[in-house]
Amino acid sequence: MTDPAVIEALVRQAVRSALHGQASGAPAVATLAGDQPLGWVDGKPNLRVSISARHCHLTDEHVEILFGKGATLTPEKPLYQDGFFAAEQTVMVVGPRRRMLPSVRVLGPTRSHSQVELALTDSISLGIDAPTRHSGDIEGTPGCVLVGPAGTVQLDRGVIRAARHVHMNFDDCRYYGVENGDFMKLSIKSPACSVTFEDLLVRADKAAKLEVHIDTDEGNACHLDAAERIELKPQDESCKCHG
Repeated sequence: MTDPAVIEALVRQAVRSALHGQASGAPAVATLAGDQPLGWVDGKPNLRVSISARHCHLTDEHVEILFGKGATLTPEKPLYQDGFFAAEQTVMVVGPRRRMLPSVRVLGPTRSHSQVELALTDSISLGIDAPTRHSGDIEGTPGCVLVGPAGTVQLDRGVIRAARHVHMNFDDCRYYGVENGDFMKLSIKSPACSVTFEDLLVRADKAAKLEVHIDTDEGNACHLDAAERIELKPQDESCKCHG
Protein backbone atom coordinates (compact mmCIF):
# COMPACT_ATOMS: atom_id res chain seq x y z
CA MET A 1 0.00 0.00 0.00
CA THR A 2 1.29 3.44 -0.88
CA ASP A 3 2.70 5.40 2.07
CA PRO A 4 0.55 8.53 2.57
CA ALA A 5 3.54 10.48 3.88
CA VAL A 6 5.44 9.86 0.66
CA ILE A 7 2.44 10.76 -1.45
CA GLU A 8 1.83 13.94 0.53
CA ALA A 9 5.40 15.09 0.02
CA LEU A 10 5.22 14.41 -3.71
CA VAL A 11 1.90 16.03 -4.44
CA ARG A 12 1.55 18.77 -1.80
CA GLN A 13 2.47 21.59 -4.16
CA ALA A 14 0.40 20.19 -7.02
CA VAL A 15 -2.71 19.67 -4.95
CA ARG A 16 -2.82 23.26 -3.72
CA SER A 17 -3.29 24.51 -7.26
CA ALA A 18 -5.37 21.58 -8.43
CA LEU A 19 -7.90 21.90 -5.63
CA HIS A 20 -8.54 25.51 -6.61
CA GLY A 21 -8.33 25.00 -10.36
CA GLN A 22 -9.68 22.19 -12.47
CA ALA A 23 -12.86 20.65 -11.04
CA SER A 24 -14.20 17.31 -12.15
CA GLY A 25 -17.92 17.11 -12.66
CA ALA A 26 -20.41 16.12 -10.04
CA PRO A 27 -23.49 14.29 -11.17
CA ALA A 28 -25.12 16.28 -13.97
CA VAL A 29 -28.38 17.29 -12.35
CA ALA A 30 -30.79 20.18 -12.01
CA THR A 31 -33.94 20.66 -10.03
CA LEU A 32 -37.19 20.18 -11.93
CA ALA A 33 -40.51 21.58 -10.78
CA GLY A 34 -42.96 18.72 -10.34
CA ASP A 35 -46.56 18.07 -9.42
CA GLN A 36 -47.80 15.55 -6.85
CA PRO A 37 -46.86 12.71 -6.53
CA LEU A 38 -43.31 13.82 -5.95
CA GLY A 39 -41.51 14.61 -9.18
CA TRP A 40 -44.48 13.82 -11.45
CA VAL A 41 -45.49 16.07 -14.36
CA ASP A 42 -48.88 15.99 -16.09
CA GLY A 43 -50.02 13.02 -14.04
CA LYS A 44 -47.11 10.67 -14.69
CA PRO A 45 -43.49 10.17 -13.57
CA ASN A 46 -40.97 12.59 -15.04
CA LEU A 47 -38.01 10.36 -15.91
CA ARG A 48 -34.57 11.90 -15.59
CA VAL A 49 -31.32 10.20 -16.67
CA SER A 50 -28.21 11.70 -15.06
CA ILE A 51 -24.55 11.10 -15.72
CA SER A 52 -22.77 10.67 -12.41
CA ALA A 53 -19.14 11.63 -12.89
CA ARG A 54 -16.35 10.52 -10.55
CA HIS A 55 -16.89 11.69 -7.00
CA CYS A 56 -16.33 10.74 -3.39
CA HIS A 57 -18.26 10.58 -0.14
CA LEU A 58 -16.51 11.34 3.14
CA THR A 59 -17.01 10.80 6.85
CA ASP A 60 -16.96 13.78 9.23
CA GLU A 61 -13.58 12.60 10.52
CA HIS A 62 -12.05 12.48 7.06
CA VAL A 63 -13.44 15.93 6.19
CA GLU A 64 -11.53 17.39 9.15
CA ILE A 65 -8.33 15.52 8.29
CA LEU A 66 -8.42 16.62 4.65
CA PHE A 67 -9.66 20.20 5.07
CA GLY A 68 -8.71 21.19 8.60
CA LYS A 69 -9.99 20.87 12.15
CA GLY A 70 -13.60 21.96 12.43
CA ALA A 71 -14.13 21.87 8.64
CA THR A 72 -17.52 20.90 7.25
CA LEU A 73 -18.68 20.39 3.68
CA THR A 74 -19.79 23.60 1.96
CA PRO A 75 -22.67 23.09 -0.50
CA GLU A 76 -21.94 24.46 -3.97
CA LYS A 77 -25.07 23.29 -5.77
CA PRO A 78 -28.01 21.05 -4.92
CA LEU A 79 -28.44 17.70 -6.63
CA TYR A 80 -31.72 16.51 -8.10
CA GLN A 81 -32.44 14.31 -5.09
CA ASP A 82 -33.55 16.62 -2.28
CA GLY A 83 -31.08 17.00 0.58
CA PHE A 84 -28.00 16.02 -1.42
CA PHE A 85 -25.42 18.41 -2.85
CA ALA A 86 -22.12 18.84 -4.65
CA ALA A 87 -19.69 20.44 -2.23
CA GLU A 88 -17.19 23.18 -2.96
CA GLN A 89 -14.44 20.84 -1.74
CA THR A 90 -12.48 18.51 -4.00
CA VAL A 91 -9.72 16.02 -3.24
CA MET A 92 -6.86 14.41 -5.11
CA VAL A 93 -7.25 10.64 -5.49
CA VAL A 94 -3.95 8.76 -5.68
CA GLY A 95 -3.62 5.15 -6.77
CA PRO A 96 -0.74 2.71 -7.08
CA ARG A 97 2.51 3.84 -8.68
CA ARG A 98 1.59 7.46 -7.86
CA ARG A 99 -1.07 7.75 -10.56
CA MET A 100 -3.61 10.38 -9.61
CA LEU A 101 -6.83 12.22 -10.40
CA PRO A 102 -6.11 15.79 -9.30
CA SER A 103 -9.59 17.12 -8.53
CA VAL A 104 -12.45 14.82 -7.57
CA ARG A 105 -15.65 16.39 -6.30
CA VAL A 106 -16.94 15.63 -2.80
CA LEU A 107 -20.68 15.04 -2.46
CA GLY A 108 -22.67 15.68 0.68
CA PRO A 109 -23.95 15.16 3.22
CA THR A 110 -21.26 13.15 5.00
CA ARG A 111 -21.63 9.40 5.48
CA SER A 112 -20.66 6.71 7.97
CA HIS A 113 -17.88 5.54 5.66
CA SER A 114 -15.79 7.16 2.93
CA GLN A 115 -16.23 5.90 -0.63
CA VAL A 116 -14.80 6.82 -4.04
CA GLU A 117 -16.96 6.22 -7.12
CA LEU A 118 -15.20 6.03 -10.49
CA ALA A 119 -15.97 5.14 -14.07
CA LEU A 120 -14.03 2.24 -15.59
CA THR A 121 -11.84 4.67 -17.54
CA ASP A 122 -10.95 6.46 -14.29
CA SER A 123 -10.05 3.15 -12.64
CA ILE A 124 -7.76 2.22 -15.51
CA SER A 125 -6.12 5.64 -15.34
CA LEU A 126 -5.43 5.21 -11.63
CA GLY A 127 -4.25 1.63 -11.95
CA ILE A 128 -6.99 0.42 -9.57
CA ASP A 129 -9.09 -2.65 -10.30
CA ALA A 130 -12.33 -1.18 -8.96
CA PRO A 131 -15.21 -3.69 -8.86
CA THR A 132 -18.74 -2.77 -9.91
CA ARG A 133 -20.73 -2.45 -6.70
CA HIS A 134 -23.84 -0.80 -5.40
CA SER A 135 -23.18 2.19 -3.15
CA GLY A 136 -22.27 1.15 0.38
CA ASP A 137 -21.15 -2.35 -0.62
CA ILE A 138 -17.42 -1.84 -0.11
CA GLU A 139 -16.33 -5.04 1.65
CA GLY A 140 -13.27 -6.43 -0.13
CA THR A 141 -12.84 -3.42 -2.42
CA PRO A 142 -9.48 -1.72 -3.07
CA GLY A 143 -8.40 1.50 -1.37
CA CYS A 144 -6.50 4.63 -2.35
CA VAL A 145 -4.99 7.78 -0.87
CA LEU A 146 -7.03 10.98 -0.62
CA VAL A 147 -5.10 14.25 -0.49
CA GLY A 148 -6.59 17.54 0.67
CA PRO A 149 -5.16 20.95 1.53
CA ALA A 150 -4.77 20.03 5.21
CA GLY A 151 -3.77 16.36 5.15
CA THR A 152 -4.11 12.90 3.66
CA VAL A 153 -6.32 9.89 4.28
CA GLN A 154 -5.35 6.30 3.50
CA LEU A 155 -8.45 4.35 2.54
CA ASP A 156 -7.98 0.62 2.96
CA ARG A 157 -11.17 0.01 0.98
CA GLY A 158 -13.99 1.94 -0.67
CA VAL A 159 -13.03 2.45 -4.34
CA ILE A 160 -15.83 1.17 -6.59
CA ARG A 161 -17.38 1.54 -9.99
CA ALA A 162 -20.95 2.43 -9.01
CA ALA A 163 -23.48 0.02 -10.48
CA ARG A 164 -26.18 1.69 -12.56
CA HIS A 165 -29.40 2.23 -10.63
CA VAL A 166 -32.69 4.11 -10.57
CA HIS A 167 -34.04 6.19 -7.70
CA MET A 168 -37.82 6.25 -7.37
CA ASN A 169 -40.55 6.85 -4.83
CA PHE A 170 -43.35 4.45 -4.01
CA ASP A 171 -45.78 6.09 -6.46
CA ASP A 172 -43.19 5.56 -9.21
CA CYS A 173 -42.85 1.92 -8.12
CA ARG A 174 -46.59 1.37 -8.47
CA TYR A 175 -46.59 3.03 -11.89
CA TYR A 176 -43.84 0.73 -13.19
CA GLY A 177 -44.92 -2.35 -11.26
CA VAL A 178 -41.63 -2.77 -9.40
CA GLU A 179 -40.39 -2.86 -5.81
CA ASN A 180 -37.23 -1.86 -3.99
CA GLY A 181 -34.42 -4.23 -5.00
CA ASP A 182 -35.94 -5.18 -8.36
CA PHE A 183 -34.06 -4.62 -11.61
CA MET A 184 -35.07 -2.56 -14.66
CA LYS A 185 -33.67 -1.83 -18.09
CA LEU A 186 -33.10 1.49 -19.82
CA SER A 187 -33.07 1.88 -23.61
CA ILE A 188 -31.65 5.05 -25.11
CA LYS A 189 -32.04 5.78 -28.80
CA SER A 190 -29.41 8.19 -30.08
CA PRO A 191 -28.10 8.80 -33.61
CA ALA A 192 -25.82 5.90 -34.60
CA CYS A 193 -25.29 4.64 -31.02
CA SER A 194 -28.50 3.37 -29.42
CA VAL A 195 -27.86 1.37 -26.24
CA THR A 196 -29.88 -0.70 -23.78
CA PHE A 197 -28.61 -0.88 -20.20
CA GLU A 198 -29.84 -3.81 -18.13
CA ASP A 199 -29.68 -4.54 -14.40
CA LEU A 200 -30.62 -1.10 -13.08
CA LEU A 201 -31.22 -1.65 -9.37
CA VAL A 202 -34.41 -0.06 -8.05
CA ARG A 203 -33.63 2.09 -4.99
CA ALA A 204 -37.03 3.08 -3.64
CA ASP A 205 -37.61 5.74 -1.01
CA LYS A 206 -40.67 7.85 -0.21
CA ALA A 207 -38.65 11.07 -0.72
CA ALA A 208 -36.96 10.07 -4.01
CA LYS A 209 -37.64 11.51 -7.45
CA LEU A 210 -37.44 9.31 -10.54
CA GLU A 211 -33.82 9.42 -11.68
CA VAL A 212 -31.48 6.95 -13.36
CA HIS A 213 -27.76 7.22 -12.59
CA ILE A 214 -25.21 6.02 -15.14
CA ASP A 215 -21.50 6.83 -15.16
CA THR A 216 -19.52 8.89 -17.68
CA ASP A 217 -18.44 5.88 -19.74
CA GLU A 218 -22.05 4.74 -20.07
CA GLY A 219 -23.23 8.27 -20.85
CA ASN A 220 -20.67 8.60 -23.62
CA ALA A 221 -21.48 5.14 -24.98
CA CYS A 222 -25.13 6.06 -25.57
CA HIS A 223 -24.46 9.72 -26.52
CA LEU A 224 -26.99 10.73 -23.88
CA ASP A 225 -26.91 14.43 -24.80
CA ALA A 226 -28.27 13.56 -28.25
CA ALA A 227 -30.90 11.06 -27.07
CA GLU A 228 -34.05 11.04 -29.18
CA ARG A 229 -36.01 8.52 -27.11
CA ILE A 230 -35.63 7.01 -23.64
CA GLU A 231 -37.50 3.93 -22.43
CA LEU A 232 -37.53 2.57 -18.86
CA LYS A 233 -39.19 -0.73 -18.08
CA PRO A 234 -39.04 -3.61 -15.62
CA GLN A 235 -36.52 -6.18 -16.77
CA ASP A 236 -38.15 -8.51 -19.32
CA GLU A 237 -41.52 -6.79 -19.04
CA SER A 238 -43.56 -4.31 -21.10
CA CYS A 239 -42.24 -0.80 -21.59
CA LYS A 240 -43.08 2.51 -19.97
CA CYS A 241 -41.83 5.15 -22.39
CA HIS A 242 -40.79 8.78 -21.86
CA GLY A 243 -39.06 11.27 -24.10
